[in-house]
Amino acid sequence: MLVNAILIGLHVIASSILILFVLLHAGRGGGLSDMFGGVGGATLAGSTVVERNLDRMTVVLALLFTFTTILLSLRLT
Repeated sequence: MLVNAILIGLHVIASSILILFVLLHAGRGGGLSDMFGGVGGATLAGSTVVERNLDRMTVVLALLFTFTTILLSLRLT
């Protein structure tokens, strides 16, 4: 019972932060780099260090969300 509560709490936290990180990503233009100073921080070759780190954190949170979803589905059935 306690494990289920911990998994549900972790799942809710991961999903909330994942939503925030996805909303911070750049759409068709701008995104996080425009929030902190416009196009001056962005390079023509690719994304900034902040955006690459945001990508990495988003992938880690997506994996955590996936694992908690699978574990909850196995435990609650």
